[in-house]
Amino acid sequence: MSTPTIDEHSSALDEAEQGTSHLITVTLRIRRFNPEVAAEADWVDYQLPIDPKERVLDALHKVKWEIDGTLTFRRSCAHGVCGSDAMRINGKNRLACKTLIKDINPEKPITVEPIKGLTVLKDLVVDMEPFFQAYRDVMPFLITKGNEPTRERLQSAADRERFDDTTKCILCAACTSSCPVFWNDGQYFGPAAIVNAHRFIFDSRDEGGEQRLEILNDKDGVWRCRTTFNCTDACPRGIEVTKAIQEVKRALITRRF
Repeated sequence: MSTPTIDEHSSALDEAEQGTSHLITVTLRIRRFNPEVAAEADWVDYQLPIDPKERVLDALHKVKWEIDGTLTFRRSCAHGVCGSDAMRINGKNRLACKTLIKDINPEKPITVEPIKGLTVLKDLVVDMEPFFQAYRDVMPFLITKGNEPTRERLQSAADRERFDDTTKCILCAACTSSCPVFWNDGQYFGPAAIVNAHRFIFDSRDEGGEQRLEILNDKDGVWRCRTTFNCTDACPRGIEVTKAIQEVKRALITRRF
């Protein structure tokens, strides 16, 4: 009776095939721009094998680490909290770390480009300073009068619920850079700044609501909003951005908040 033998080479090949059988080949079409090389941006295609359950951020990492180390983009926590990797993926503002390959039709080229309305510095990196300046301008901090309290400032659950939605903002700029008004006039405060003003205007512990409302009553403030709902659709945190803007408009008219 013969003793069966194991072909170690064939076994290794089978294991390798099983390990890659779940991968698909995708084309990542990235809008590249390097001001030191060319005055105009152009599209570059990269083909790579990837698990469809992985994220666009993973695909960008593969390109940068294995294909083209010159690719430039921002990312930090990779868990949808820092807001660093907002970009336009297949024409929509998304966080690359929350967008799964399988959810964006990987059979066609996946387009990746920088968010609109802000100056592109290189590849997928934009100048965020105008965005953050608008954020600073609405005074996104608690303003109180009188002496410093000896205990924490208490607040009821009902009072907290009044502005709970707008506390979720991660300053990714996805909402602001999806706004057609902001595209055409970068002086507009933009949805994110208004959302962060809302968070304090409706905070029962805050005493700076009138100041913020006067800031947003400016010609570049809330009245520039055209209620297209682009901002609400773009928010990766599910904030009802358009609703918050309307509540600020109502507070300006009624002075009740």
